[in-house]
Amino acid sequence: MVRRYADRPVAPETLDRLLANATRGPSAGFSQGYAFLVLDTPEDVARFWAATGADPETSNRWLDGMRTAPVVIVPLAHKDAYLDRYAEPDKGWTDRDEARWPVPYWHVDTGMAALLILQTAVDEGLGACFFGIPGEHVAGFREAFGIPDDHTPIGAITVGHRTETTGSRGSAARRERRTDVVHRGRW
Repeated sequence: MVRRYADRPVAPETLDRLLANATRGPSAGFSQGYAFLVLDTPEDVARFWAATGADPETSNRWLDGMRTAPVVIVPLAHKDAYLDRYAEPDKGWTDRDEARWPVPYWHVDTGMAALLILQTAVDEGLGACFFGIPGEHVAGFREAFGIPDDHTPIGAITVGHRTETTGSRGSAARRERRTDVVHRGRW
């Protein structure tokens, strides 16, 4: 995860590849219940930071670095796309009962799409960072960008050209990687 970016724009065709790959991610029943808000002008990026609680007067190492990103992409999950899709005749359900879903695949699939953006950024020689939008600022974010109530932001992704230093050190630099997460055959 890169947290500081060079002062260079991301080429439009590169940004298009990031988004094209994101839309090729898996989705339950090919519901495609995701959307992406792309902010690639200085005004929109500044509005994002203001709407998500980053007061322009606030300064810290993480925020100062992240604000250098020329692009912010916000992946949004659309639960109704899944509930509607699975109420179609070829899926065998006749209602939109959310209780049928053991996990919220609208969030899972949107997360996979976000990962494809991150992976494509690396393939394109760019840096990127996925992070959450603070819960207390989601309403302000929605209002600032006209996000419909039926779309839920699952986080945000900054994208840009890497610098020599990648910005503030994240948790991976301060914590050991767990080695007890793989179980073969049984737990």
